[in-house]
Amino acid sequence: MDLEAFFVSGKQLEPSRVPEIINSYTSKENSFIPGLLPGMAVQIPNSLFIPLLEKRLGQGDFAKALDPDATVLNGQYANLNSPAWLRRTNMVGINVRTISNFWNVVKYALTLPASQNTIHLLPIWEPGVVSSLYGIASWNINSEFFSQELFDSYPHLDTVERQLKVTANLLHAMGKVIGLDVIPHTDRYSEIVLANPHYFEWLQRKGTRIIDHSNNLHEKVQAAIFDFLKKAGSNGVICPPEKSAFFSSGFGEQNRIHALFGQLRDYGQRQRRRTDLMNFLHEKGFEPVPATMAPPYRGLQVDDSPGALSIDKGGREWRDYVIEKPEPMSRVFGPLTRYKFYENKNDNRDWEVDFSKPRKEVWEYVQLAYAKVCREYGFDFMRGDMSHVQMRPEGIPAEVDEYYDPLCAVKHFIQKEKPWFGYFAESFLAPAGVMAYGDEVDHLEMADADTTLGDLQSMVVGSPEFLQNFRLYLDILSSRKVSPSFTIMTGDKDDPRFDKFYAGGNEARLFIGLFLPDMPSYMGLGFECRDQHHSPAPNEHYTKLFVFKIDNGPKATHGEYVWGKNAGLFSNLLKIRLLAEGLLPKIKDCTTNWLLPPDPTGHKKIIAWALAEKPEYLFVVNLDWGNDMANIKIPSLQNATGEKPLDLIFSSVGSTAHALVFNGKNYPLNELKAGECRVYSLK
Repeated sequence: MDLEAFFVSGKQLEPSRVPEIINSYTSKENSFIPGLLPGMAVQIPNSLFIPLLEKRLGQGDFAKALDPDATVLNGQYANLNSPAWLRRTNMVGINVRTISNFWNVVKYALTLPASQNTIHLLPIWEPGVVSSLYGIASWNINSEFFSQELFDSYPHLDTVERQLKVTANLLHAMGKVIGLDVIPHTDRYSEIVLANPHYFEWLQRKGTRIIDHSNNLHEKVQAAIFDFLKKAGSNGVICPPEKSAFFSSGFGEQNRIHALFGQLRDYGQRQRRRTDLMNFLHEKGFEPVPATMAPPYRGLQVDDSPGALSIDKGGREWRDYVIEKPEPMSRVFGPLTRYKFYENKNDNRDWEVDFSKPRKEVWEYVQLAYAKVCREYGFDFMRGDMSHVQMRPEGIPAEVDEYYDPLCAVKHFIQKEKPWFGYFAESFLAPAGVMAYGDEVDHLEMADADTTLGDLQSMVVGSPEFLQNFRLYLDILSSRKVSPSFTIMTGDKDDPRFDKFYAGGNEARLFIGLFLPDMPSYMGLGFECRDQHHSPAPNEHYTKLFVFKIDNGPKATHGEYVWGKNAGLFSNLLKIRLLAEGLLPKIKDCTTNWLLPPDPTGHKKIIAWALAEKPEYLFVVNLDWGNDMANIKIPSLQNATGEKPLDLIFSSVGSTAHALVFNGKNYPLNELKAGECRVYSLK
């Protein structure tokens, strides 16, 4: 089967147009392959995919990108001296597990237009408990993302590390930029924790009581680990005779990891040794302090309720923990532990953090670790996980130093090598005191975040909550140093619990995300063809449920991710993407001039905007996706166009309305269909 026959077999592309569509991609007339379904893209066999991509990139650039010892960057960004670009970018989030391997990210990128050229890869490391991507078990790249197909085609790409490097190279060559997660915690018993217990906070539990959580409890843990090593052997590594030397920087983390767990490629042995060491510590009651979210953050106690007791496959008994004096958003994440970035006050008797005493060696460790990954694989930006964490009870300080926030520190450290390296913050812009002590925007500014996720993905399009928050984000965008994202969908929100958010208005989500040039946007993989779920679909239809691997219970998945089959939505979004293909390059540097901004009272559902530098364009959206709207008045463009008639050049529902004519006061618009998006232009 040739490429044309393969595309025709998908029954989405019109057979007579397939040769033209392929040629428009290989000749660089189009930046993506219009009409190619993502589920089909990742199934293109290498025998067809490789010639296609080689023709697009050229033999020389393609060959260079396939060299894992070469580093291919996107020159459009790599020559920039700041990350300001991130404040205007349109990002796509990819959970690699949903598409099986890194190589399929390149195939999926065939479906991403230049208007969405920024790719965020969810965590890429070996996972821990329930294979959660956000519970990093080691600094090793997740071997589950290895492509046998790529190895069969190119035998020199024989490790997952080499395949990730080539993936990054090719994405850059295709005009993309890529980011990774920077995560201030790990799996509680990760190789990172066990090789560096002095970089984490520990407690000792007996039954339902915490019997010790003193500041230097890690020293007892070090002694226990060293004792384990003497009894279990050091895998052929010659170790220092003293505990202090073993855990010193002189001996080094890599030597400790080899001694404790074994060789990198022997995953089975490393898992067995890690389990044995975890058992050894568990018998003594030693546990890393679990990570927490939201005020008051501190003050843990064992949950002694019957439901808080669990027994794992190894027969180990675990207890959940709770905050002693919880607030509404307080959470304890049992499988995770946060790096110990500061010393504690009064030997931690009252669980108080001493923010005046940063543990500088921990900060340096985290900075170096993430900088190494970014250097090796060419990442251009970071998503800061749990950026909303701000633990100082007094709120955000008036002045901060380099030890204010670890995610900020990682950004600045990497910027020494990559000035264009940006920071996309995971923060939901909750009211002050809800998710963080103090105001989140104040915190994000102090942490030098460039953009932040926000929470529009958790709201029904056109609802009062959506309108109010959209307006708030625009106010933040225009007045602060951090840019809220117009977030369309995230992997976290593609979950049976949140189907109602995507029952309608999805065309408006993408349209707004692309055509507000001075506001960034974020779209999770799968949104482009997501089915309408009037009742929960099987778990395999939701990307959220592939962030972990669970075999039983309500979050279990069996088999591969199932792409949506919403051809209507896909077709509608394709029209918007094709419009952006031609229009966005003309307006990408423009500033939005709001004519009908989102109504902060939540009542009016029409929004409209023009562009200060390109006043010949007018954008109008009906955010009420259940009802048509009539008798609409678009305010004057303030003579920027001479108030000339405006022709309709795009309608998301195919309307063929007459031109808008200025009546001396405004532009009257007779009707907008439910959820309709329009673009007008000067005659």
